[in-house]
Amino acid sequence: MSSTAPLTSPDCLFCKIVAGEVPAEVVTSTDTVVAFRDIAPQAPVHVLVAPRDHHADVAQLAAADPALLADVVRTANEVAESMADGQFRLIFNTGTHAGQSVFHVHGHVIAGASLGWTPA
Repeated sequence: MSSTAPLTSPDCLFCKIVAGEVPAEVVTSTDTVVAFRDIAPQAPVHVLVAPRDHHADVAQLAAADPALLADVVRTANEVAESMADGQFRLIFNTGTHAGQSVFHVHGHVIAGASLGWTPA
């Protein structure tokens, strides 16, 4: 479970963003989650939703604190409701081969355009 003081990693960019030490365009925040715009958006709406606690990826977060993962997903939905009429894609990249470049779990809320992807 989340403690009163967030778990952090001293060299983690997203830990610094959620702590307010590195500037970001914050869309919304709660006691447990911060949502901010991606600096290299892939769609008209591209918001990253990260827990304040540091967990390297979504699998680690799910194992350590399922309630916090639920907060991340709930916040992602709220962002999509307010910015994209609730139509969105939520993506968690896990590992370098999957495209993860910051190892602090974060979901990408992608919306605002027809995404046009059909699974193979």
